[in-house]
Formats: sequence, structure tokens, C-alpha cells
Amino acid sequence: MSPDLDLDLKQDPEPYHRGSLAVQSRVGVRDQAAHVGRSIGQGIKPVAAAFLGLQPMLVLGAADAAGRTWASLLTGAPGFVRATGAHSVSVAGGVHQSDPLADALAAGPLPVGTIALDPRTRRRMRMGGTVRPSARGLAIEAERVFANCPKYLQKRELYAPDGGGDRTGALRRGGRLTPDQEEFVRAADTFFIATRTPEGVDASHRGGNPGFVQVTSPTTLSWQDYPGNAMFLTLGNLETDPRAGLLFLDWSSGTTLQLTGTARTDYSGSGRTVRFTVEQFVETEGASPLRWSAPEYSPANPPLKQGV
Repeated sequence: MSPDLDLDLKQDPEPYHRGSLAVQSRVGVRDQAAHVGRSIGQGIKPVAAAFLGLQPMLVLGAADAAGRTWASLLTGAPGFVRATGAHSVSVAGGVHQSDPLADALAAGPLPVGTIALDPRTRRRMRMGGTVRPSARGLAIEAERVFANCPKYLQKRELYAPDGGGDRTGALRRGGRLTPDQEEFVRAADTFFIATRTPEGVDASHRGGNPGFVQVTSPTTLSWQDYPGNAMFLTLGNLETDPRAGLLFLDWSSGTTLQLTGTARTDYSGSGRTVRFTVEQFVETEGASPLRWSAPEYSPANPPLKQGV
């Protein structure tokens, strides 16, 4: 956990559900996870609220009306996301009307997971709860709030900081990745993943050197699960519900590629490999008005292993 994001550490007696506990036991990190789990709070303290207020983007994970899981990108001028209380967050605007979560968010209330990630400082904050439409855009009632360490976060500078602008790029939908989309995924050093269980939704980040995500067919991806904070929230969710949503972002052009499908974890051999099956994609050119610099790769990124 980032020590500078001071969170309210009042928590449930058991911060993990059975899926996460099962993975922690399998990997042998139950004691470590129990210690780290004390960082999962129920409220947002002033320093965390200040962090949110500086962010020009927020990634949100939820399910659409058909039960498919998606991860979506929201952007705005700093202050578009702001804490309005110890357990409440207001988001100005929302997702674009063409976003696969647009209808579900407009209908609300909806279980949601979010991650505010700042490439400029390598800080990130995750929050889960319930989202509803509001006069300003979206209102989130926070139930779980915590920060993560900067591992696998690439550092970037922001060149277009206001987060405004129209989204007028082409929109593509389909069920099989095109060759250009396959190359887009292979070149990625970052993606976001949304997973869920009856206990709630989680949005998280995955990072590594370009090539850490492998494309084995137009409908299958895989990546190594690198050592992290021992919570195993994402893999724990996948233990009980394989539905997941991925979000890839072209940091220089603002194009997004959203994937929904199912994921499973392969524990055979050394380490862990997550294998994702694509069911649908939505590609939006210029979905984000933000423009970021080339990355300074995290020193924690492991060297690539082929054939995962």
C-alpha cells in the first residue's frame, strides 16, 4: 500500500471472500494477505480525497444488462472526480453514450469497482461500492477503499491535461480481434481488468514490459500474473466468476480497446498464467482526450518469458 494515501482503516472482520482466500491458501500467502488486508478501509480520508481531486482519469468496472463485465475509461479536468464525504464520490459527466456500460450506468444502482491511477507519480487508489446516476453525472457510495504499491506502473507525463474535448473517432465492434488490434495488445505495457463476484466488483491494473500480454489467437490472450500485494482480489474473483473485462489504452492517441469475455488461471508449471477468451470488443478512436508521454518503465517489470 502507498503510505501517503491515508485511508480509514475501519474494516470488516474478514476483508476477503472465499475465492481470494482459496488462492491465498494455494499460493501460501494467507498470513501475508491477512496483514495487507488491514489496508482495506471503508472511508476516504482527506489526503486520499485530495489525490482523487487531482486525477484527470478514472477507470470503472461493472456489468452490462446482459451480465457481461467491462472496464471503461472516464476523463475530465482535475476535480471531475471528487470525494463529497467519507463514503461518497461524485464524478462529473460519465462514459460516452457508445460505451458498453452507458445504459447500465444510466439505469443504476449498480455494483462498481474503480481505480484512479496517476502515471505521473506512480500512485493508484482502488475503490468498490455502488454507483448511481446523479445530476452531476455519477455518484459512488464507497464500501472498500485502498491504495497499492507502485509495482509495474510505468511513469508518464501528461501533455493534454484538461481532459476535455469531443470524442468523434471511429467506433468498431466485433468478436474477433483484427490484426491491428492484436499488435495493439502485444505492444501494451499497461491494461486494466474488471472482475466481479456477488460480494462486489473490482477494477485493477496490470503492467509490464511491452509483450507481457501475448495474443495466441484472435480470441485468446494470456499474461503472467506477477507477484503483487498477496491479496489476490482479481484472481480470487475469477475463482468464483470467470467473467472479466479488459481495457487497453493508446496513451499517445487516446484510442481505447475494451474486451469482455472470460478468464481462467493456469497454475501449472512455474508461476501463474491468466488466459482470457474474447467474446466481444469495442474499439473507440480518440476515446480519451488525454495525451501522455512515452513511458519510463517500472524497475519492477520482470524480463519477458515466452510461450506462456
